[in-house]
Amino acid sequence: MRASELRPHYDVVVIGGGLVGASFACALQAQVSDGSLRILVTEAVESLQVSPSFDARSTALSYGSRKIYERLGLWESLAPYATPINRIHVSDRGHFGAVRIDSASMGVDALGYVVENQHLGVALTAALDAGPAIDFLCPATISSLTPLSDTHPVGAGPARDYPPAATMRVNVQHPSGELKEITAALVVLADGGKSTLCEQLGISSSVNHYAQKAIISNIAFENPHANVAYERFTDSGPLAVLPLATLHGEQRGALIWTVSESEADEVMALPESVFVQKLQERFGHRLGMIHKVGSRAAYPLTLSVAREQVRPGLVLLGNVAHTLHPVAGQGLNLALRDAQELAVLLGETHALGQSLGSMRVLQRYVELQQRDQDATINFSHYMTRLFSSTNLALIWARKFGLFSIDLVPALKKTFARQAMGLAERSIRRA
Repeated sequence: MRASELRPHYDVVVIGGGLVGASFACALQAQVSDGSLRILVTEAVESLQVSPSFDARSTALSYGSRKIYERLGLWESLAPYATPINRIHVSDRGHFGAVRIDSASMGVDALGYVVENQHLGVALTAALDAGPAIDFLCPATISSLTPLSDTHPVGAGPARDYPPAATMRVNVQHPSGELKEITAALVVLADGGKSTLCEQLGISSSVNHYAQKAIISNIAFENPHANVAYERFTDSGPLAVLPLATLHGEQRGALIWTVSESEADEVMALPESVFVQKLQERFGHRLGMIHKVGSRAAYPLTLSVAREQVRPGLVLLGNVAHTLHPVAGQGLNLALRDAQELAVLLGETHALGQSLGSMRVLQRYVELQQRDQDATINFSHYMTRLFSSTNLALIWARKFGLFSIDLVPALKKTFARQAMGLAERSIRRA
């Protein structure tokens, strides 16, 4: 659709049609299935065509995220492309102690799944396009986002004729230069970790720099992965290999290798043969010889938490709300739980005829998800600190910790449920 075809007012405008924003829009539509809630999703980047590629990037979905997509009716289209994780193996290089968790002991088909991003994108885009209550504008950018209270302060004289429910004014721009002003009762900002709109609104974040970078790539190795995900803690940081579907007879895995910032440029510049040798030394031979590395990318690692998740008429979702270290693969899965909880609450609010953008409603969302967010952020943060430290006391603590988790069923179950996105942390809905 074109910007000129947009309605003048939407109940909810979702800025950012990536994995989080699109999933939220689908969840909200599922809550209000009669089409009485009008939703607009804007995305700045056009979707790429799906084509098999060794270098396709992927996402680890927890078992809990699978259940969310099942409720939304999306899992059926994702399942053929989802590589199950049947076992997780966590170890500390050079030290005894390891944690081994398998799906059978947890009573589930799989602990999680690895899905290439392009397949997630296609499924979500198709759901947006098919949604009777959703308008999807892509590509499009938001040039400005303004609370209506700022455009018409108290005592400023007659106001423009905005809809009674409107709280935000949104200026939507198409690449052709076409500009359209609309209003919304609620804006959901899901445009990623480096949000210019957040800066425009004066929303800052608490940022913890880990002085590390993640090197990501797809690799091929000698032995079948047997649907095992490996997390290997090394002296420079964690190294994970997630199982991927076989492509052209090659056994593949998704590599996330954390190194210090000072080491990252050197590692990225290594010839493939030297890179493979260095990687083999760090990871070991559990999958046999590593014989191929795809294109590499590196990005700095931080813990970033927005100081405000909600304002009247505004909610932050995904990386713009909280960006986590990838050590435990928790970032997207937490965002999906946030999105699901927000969608349920907004569905209830709409059914009661109440304002979607009211601070009372949005603060209730924060209260409902605070425990989950705090627990997940702390889990990722302290695992990163514990397993990256050279402090002798912490080294002994993590040795004992891994050994204890593997031996004590209750500890192992708690650890597993955290990784699966099933930990009991959301407060009771009232």
